[in-house]
Parts: sequence; C-alpha cells; structure tokens
Amino acid sequence: MTDAPVTSGLTPYLSIDGVTAAIAFYERAFAATAIDVRQTDSGDGRVIHAHLQINGAPLFMSDFFPDYGYPAVAPAAFMLHLQVADAQAWWDRAVAAGCTVKSPIKVEFWGDIYGQLSDPHGVTWAIGQTVAK
Repeated sequence: MTDAPVTSGLTPYLSIDGVTAAIAFYERAFAATAIDVRQTDSGDGRVIHAHLQINGAPLFMSDFFPDYGYPAVAPAAFMLHLQVADAQAWWDRAVAAGCTVKSPIKVEFWGDIYGQLSDPHGVTWAIGQTVAK
C-alpha cells in the first residue's frame, strides 16, 4: 500500500498493543480503511506505522516499542469523537463488533444524539449526530 497524503489539520496517533488486531477490529466496528501498514523487519509482527481512514479522517497507529523507549501504557485522558449523519447505525455496528457501552446513545441536553463506547484495545470513542433544530 502507498501512504496517502493527510489532508486534515490534526491526526490522532495511537500506540496500541496489537495494532494488527486493532486494524481488523476498526474495519468491522468503524468501517475503517487501511491506507498503509508498515511492519518492522524484526520478524515479531509489530507494526511501526499504520494509516487508517475512518469517516473521512486519518488515524495513525503503531505497536508499542519498549525496546526503543515506548513502553506499553493503557490509553487514558482522551477519546476519539466521530461526528456522523446516522449515529444509531454507527453505534449499532460498533457494539455488534465488540465495543462496550460507557454512556448510552441518546439525545443529550444540548440537543445532539451522543454516546460513548470503549473498544477492546482500551480506546474510548464518542459517536455524535447533530439534530436539526
């Protein structure tokens, strides 16, 4: 695969234990498309760089590399937000793929449809939909 240029102003870059499995999961849960996946030449299958596209936006990932100063740590203090046209469809697909509900999807006090999920890799995802006013 060829790494496509990134056209957004901000690209999240996650370190996850088991990027190959995470890519397969994100394809099922969030309709991700793998743009580029580069494995190291160490022979252990770790991914040094992956470029996915989800909902028109880039997401970069790599495995942890404790041997190079990047030890495994649990994801914390952030979430990835998907603003979509049909939140219920995105929600249902993610839950069916194996995400767990952190905050149920519902119409929130500010008027939008919104909920939070956790994926098997410990990443929190928010799914939102603007409700016409």
